Amino acid sequence: MDAQLLAFVAVAAGMVALPGADFTVVVRNALTSRRSGLATAVGVAGGLVVHTALAVAGLAAVLVTMPVLFRTVQLLGGAYVLYLGLSGLYALWRRAAAAGAGAEAGERAPSGLRRSLRQGFLTNALNPKAPVLFLSLLPQFVPDGQPPLPRTLLLASVVVLLALVWFPAVALLVDRLGRWLRRPRTARAIEGGSGTALTALGLVLVTGPLLR
Repeated sequence: MDAQLLAFVAVAAGMVALPGADFTVVVRNALTSRRSGLATAVGVAGGLVVHTALAVAGLAAVLVTMPVLFRTVQLLGGAYVLYLGLSGLYALWRRAAAAGAGAEAGERAPSGLRRSLRQGFLTNALNPKAPVLFLSLLPQFVPDGQPPLPRTLLLASVVVLLALVWFPAVALLVDRLGRWLRRPRTARAIEGGSGTALTALGLVLVTGPLLR
């Protein structure tokens, strides 16, 4: 039995399950519909494919060693997450205003599957910390004497597979609990919390280097 591979699966599972912007976007879109949540989850896994492919190809090393390029990716990622957070808060404010005017408080505009897929993909693909993480993590689990490329491909596939299990499971769980989660007061609290969390994450990514 490959002890190193088992250890990597455990580490990667914790890394994938760690709540972040991708987790928040999946939960938020799953509140709209199960299909929207699942599309977002697939998009997140697609973003991981980009990062793992970069790590396997060694391009992540170039990104990490070029501060200007890394900063550009960081700004793009932070700006997109910030946009998702602010747009979510704005949509919540509009629904509250509509409810005050007599509209249905629980009404939601449907989210297209392509839009959900794109949101999941971009949220993960523009995460500037992922290249550093993969570049530092994957080589640690390549045994001495083994060709690095096949092993790295295997480890990268494990990460993507875990994402394809975890994020759809989150979307399905949110949908399963939908009757309770979609109650107007609960939904507003979750959407407000997710919008605030995404806005805060975006601000940290955009201003992070300025704070160090």
